[in-house]
Amino acid sequence: MDSGGTRISPADVEFMQGMIHHHAQAILMAAWAPSNDASPAIRELSSRIIVAQRDEIAFMQRWLRENKLPVPDVVDPSHFMMRGMDMKLMPGMLTVEQLEVLKGSKGKDFDRRFLEFMIQHHEGAIAMVQKLFQSHGAAQDEYVFRFASDVDADQSAEVDRMRRMLASGSLSIPRDKD
Repeated sequence: MDSGGTRISPADVEFMQGMIHHHAQAILMAAWAPSNDASPAIRELSSRIIVAQRDEIAFMQRWLRENKLPVPDVVDPSHFMMRGMDMKLMPGMLTVEQLEVLKGSKGKDFDRRFLEFMIQHHEGAIAMVQKLFQSHGAAQDEYVFRFASDVDADQSAEVDRMRRMLASGSLSIPRDKD
């Protein structure tokens, strides 16, 4: 496969296609914040996640299309809630049982579980990036490399923020140090 003179590896394609599904689950989780009485800080964090990951899904779909590769549709959220789907989970993705627990949580319980589960989810995305970078011939395409590097940096920073929110117990969004 070729993208403007740069070879695209099977690992690149697997990463981009898989990350579309991975991001779709994060959007599903974040979308529950308003209806589950999440705190203002968790609602703000959830809104950021939804906007960022929708934009990234659009980017990944466009990249796949431009390279004439199969483009997964954004997964129907109910897909993640179906029994038996756990076998195909990528790193960090929540099981049906975990999703049911999160969806059934309210208020502070939702806030805590959301942070714990989103940390797990983001760490899975980081593991997917590491797997990509360790794959022979992968991430030679400039767009794949930049995107994967951004996912690693953004989600690592967000994991750090969420850990601080959990540790503080205040559930306010800590601002990054300048």
